[in-house]
Amino acid sequence: MLERTVLVLNRLWQAVNVCSARRAFMLLCSGHAQVVHAEGTGFLTHDFNSWRDFSEREPSEEMVSTISLKIRIPRVIVLLMFDRVPRKEVKFTRHNIYERDKNTCQYCGKLFDRKDLNLDHIIPRDRGGETSWENIVCSCIKCNSRKANRLPHEAGMRLLRKPERPRWQPFLHITFDSQPHESWRHFIDLAYWHVELGS
Repeated sequence: MLERTVLVLNRLWQAVNVCSARRAFMLLCSGHAQVVHAEGTGFLTHDFNSWRDFSEREPSEEMVSTISLKIRIPRVIVLLMFDRVPRKEVKFTRHNIYERDKNTCQYCGKLFDRKDLNLDHIIPRDRGGETSWENIVCSCIKCNSRKANRLPHEAGMRLLRKPERPRWQPFLHITFDSQPHESWRHFIDLAYWHVELGS
């Protein structure tokens, strides 16, 4: 039970990590964190004493027992002093390439629905092109077919702009060992967790 995962929020209520329930209790007991618990349409925070009292009033299936008390496993905690978001690189995913290129074909400049776009290696893979931020762009099906297995200039085409690694900071990527707990849904954007593109 003490190895259950707990979502950790910084002082600004942004998800920054996950930890074990054991670690969450240590942070709670030392006064470095409070439990965040959904109440109706909002959230209440509890220090150790108020969480112990709440656990006595409203027990749940997720309880741990000590010699003197039974207490609920917290599922979300907020750190009282930490307000930074750890720096993470933008994940190299199809979603983020579309975001970088604004769903626009980088050859003809037209905006498309994502279902009508694909990814093009500027330098084809069989000619040494890498699968990287600097060598992949969005292209429409028509332009992709026209370019085929050639360099853009060989197909009489030009790129709108030179592709680069994005400079924007994404929502923090947290790796989950299992399905995130239901109580985390308000704090994490599940749509962001995409599979990284391989090389």
